[in-house]
Amino acid sequence: LHLSAVKLAELHSDLKIQEKDELRWKKLKAEGLDEDGEKEAKLRRNLNVIMTKYGMNGRKDSQLVDTNYIKDGTESDTLDDPRLEKLWSKAKTSGKFSDEELDKLWREFKHHKEKIHEYNILLETVSRTEDIHKNVINPSEENLVKEEILHNKHRELKDKLRSINQGFERLRKVSHQGYDTTSEFEEPRVIDLWDMAKSANFTEKELESFREELKHFEAKIEKHHHYQKQLEISHQKLKHVEGTGDKDHLNRNKEKYAMLEEKTKELGYKVKKHLQDLSSRISQGLQHNEL
Repeated sequence: LHLSAVKLAELHSDLKIQEKDELRWKKLKAEGLDEDGEKEAKLRRNLNVIMTKYGMNGRKDSQLVDTNYIKDGTESDTLDDPRLEKLWSKAKTSGKFSDEELDKLWREFKHHKEKIHEYNILLETVSRTEDIHKNVINPSEENLVKEEILHNKHRELKDKLRSINQGFERLRKVSHQGYDTTSEFEEPRVIDLWDMAKSANFTEKELESFREELKHFEAKIEKHHHYQKQLEISHQKLKHVEGTGDKDHLNRNKEKYAMLEEKTKELGYKVKKHLQDLSSRISQGLQHNEL
């Protein structure tokens, strides 16, 4: 696995979330609360997403490359979608964005690509399940349970597709018009959540409370970004010091790197856990809308 220091810390946080979810599921299963197996199926899907995301599923082309526009400059070819590449190319040459804004916009494009990637993994899983389902003719109780699982997966697909469409519209608008200075949120994941929250079945008071929580969440993400950058710098420095043979200097750098790595992992976990909780609340609100 050739992962950067930041990606390794991210993988650690993702696996920690997965481990906690599995422990929670084991308790539910022991209490007989996952009879239809939907929660187990969702855990498997999540693990599949993690494996694919970090190139651990044996496919060479699957890993999402971690790039930074300012650092790498010409990474538009990794967006895998002609529509996104066209938008990015236009935005890059429009003169509407500062370097800092272009870096922020690149993060939004990468976030959008990840959403499409996760949607495709889920779609593949649903297609496989449907193929198995079609081959079973017997309308037993077990098959009715499987139908319910498929129904839940379709709803999840619908939610993800809605989010992808909203995200694309936003990218189109920002690419053409530049950033709105009055915009409430800047972080792609927070913008996504806020757009979805506005179409969920929340009262004004609930929506206001959610907005406040999103502000705290965005601050947490910014803190995490800060530590990710520091970790990357520390990693480069460590590699440089290793070549000098200065043991004291090397030990000091190793200590600093270990501290930053631990903090980045911890914050990464907190961000992912918070995102999971917020997404779950919105999902409940959206389902309520459909009833």
